[in-house]
Formats: sequence, C-alpha cells, structure tokens
Amino acid sequence: MNLLIILLFSFLFSYLAIFPTIYLAKKFHLVTDAKKRYHPAHTHQGIIPRAGGLPIYFSILLTSLFFLPINKIVFGILMASFFLVFIGVMDDYADISPYLRFVCNLIISATVIGFGLGIPYLSNPFGGIIKLDSWQIPVNFFGNHTIWVWADLLAIVWLTWTTNMVNWSKGVDGQLPGFVAITAIFLGLLSQRFTAHDVNIQTVTIFSFIVAGAYLGFLPFNFYPQKIMPGYGAGGLAGFLLGILSILSFGKFGTAILILSVPMIDAVYTMMRRLKKRRSIFKADWGHFHHRLLEIGWGKRRIAIFYWLVSLILGISALFLKGIEKLIAFMTIGLLLLFFIIIIEKIKNQKSK
Repeated sequence: MNLLIILLFSFLFSYLAIFPTIYLAKKFHLVTDAKKRYHPAHTHQGIIPRAGGLPIYFSILLTSLFFLPINKIVFGILMASFFLVFIGVMDDYADISPYLRFVCNLIISATVIGFGLGIPYLSNPFGGIIKLDSWQIPVNFFGNHTIWVWADLLAIVWLTWTTNMVNWSKGVDGQLPGFVAITAIFLGLLSQRFTAHDVNIQTVTIFSFIVAGAYLGFLPFNFYPQKIMPGYGAGGLAGFLLGILSILSFGKFGTAILILSVPMIDAVYTMMRRLKKRRSIFKADWGHFHHRLLEIGWGKRRIAIFYWLVSLILGISALFLKGIEKLIAFMTIGLLLLFFIIIIEKIKNQKSK
C-alpha cells in the first residue's frame, strides 16, 4: 500500500478537523489567555485556542480504522491514546496538577503494556543483546497472562519519559509537529528491518506514517503565527506514540534517542537545572533551549525550522549509523548543545550590560 496516500489521508483528516476544534475550543474556553492564565514557559501573546490533541487523535483513530488491522496491541494503543488526550483536554480547560498528570502517565503507560506491548530485550551498543525477560510472573486473570517484570517496568518508564520529554519541547509555534512528524517517518522507515510483538512490519510502518500525517496536518495552523496550540494533549500524545513506535520496532531506542537528541538533552538539562535551584522537576519554568534561543534574538520561525532540520539530519544519520556509532553521535550532540548553551549565556550577559 502506498505510504504517501496513507500519510495524505491522515494529513487531511487532521487538517479538516482543526476548523471545528478551534470553534469548540473558543466556545468551551479551552484557550490560553496570557492575561488570565499565566504560564512561565509560554511564549505566545493574545488568546490562543488549545486542544490540539483532539484533531490529531481524531485523524490517527480514523486513519487507523481505515488502513490498519485492529489487533489487541493496536486497540490498546488507540485506547490509551484516548485517555491521554482526555487528560490533555482537561488540562487545557483548567491546568491540572503536574503531579496528577505524571501519575496518569504511569497508569496510561501501564495500560498499553497490559495489552501486550513490552521490551523483552535491548540491543547492546557494544554488541549482542540485553535480555529483560528473565523474571516472569504468571497471572491468571481473565485468562492466563505473563508479566515480564523488567521488560514491562522499563517500557513504562520509557513511555512516561518520552511523553513528558517531547511535551516539553512545544513552546514555540510550529516546533513540535515538525520534528515529531520527521521522527515518526524515520522510525517507520527503519522498522522495515525488523519488528516485534503481534504486529508485523507493514503495520508499524503504516502507523508511523499515520502519526506523521496527523502532525503534519496540524502544522499549518501551529506555525507562526499559531492559530491553535498543541496543549498537553498533542504534546504528550506525540511523545507517547514515538515511544511506542520505538518499542514496536525493536532496536529503535538508539534511533529515537538520536533523532530526539535536542529535546531529550534539553529535558535532562532542565531537570538538572530545576534540581540545582531546589525546585520541583515537574513545575514549568522559563529556561528550555527554545527559550534560550529567543533570548538571543532568534525568531520563532527560525527556532522551529532549526528543530526540524536537526531532526532531519539526525534521522538521515540514523539510517547509516549502528550501535556504538549512535551513542557517540548522541554524546557529541550533548557536548555541542552544552557548548551552545554556554555561548548563549555569554551573549545574554553581554546584552544585559
């Protein structure tokens, strides 16, 4: 089946669903007004509709029903995604406690794991594999099941991490949907090598392009000047689905980490910065990498395109790099990003003098 046709369908469903979403968001006060709802990490001005997760999820659901065989795992993904978007809409209406959102992340991640998604082994960048299926607990609950303790715990941690890490990189117009679509496409292309679970290669590839199409359909309305914000629904859903795609196609953790290097390193740096200041890692603040770029005079369009280009370059690199090479590339990017942040700090200090 032509993947471009599937991507186009997903794009159109998402694109067309945004018009009623904007209307409903305004009607039911799913909006961000900087004067009434202060958020330290927001960079926008005026009243902007939120609820970006609704058209994206609608597109993914509808396109999946058309083009995918709905087995147990696919059903679990769609159901868990619905709950995540529901939490996002509630957060769009009245900012939910970040601690409650985190607990919901864990429950939603555990839910999709309960439908059969898991990580029985990891590719070792130094060669071979790391088995995670050594500790198994049989459970007789509505049938016979087996809990792979280490595999399932790692999957829950990974999905919760990607959900939040990607969501943190949505502060600038057009930033999120662009790099998410690029990452999904590359994960889909790389899944052609091998996959796992009760999902075949074609299903993983198609689902990757469905996700990419849904976020590309959202992009024209989110690019500067944005007419709708992703909100927690679209941001969290993006990280959740990218984490799932990396699990479905075994060995793609290194690929996901490499392509998402900038958001991932930014998230680690943000957590360290908040801990250093003795603040909660869950409390939003100003200080993400995109904020730093704004401080030195970069425009929102430039920042968004920068994230896209970096993701594209790293995605192409992932097609050719293997194991330890991906690890080296990730560490190199981490050092370059740290160097870049130091330079930004110096430029900002010079401007303040």
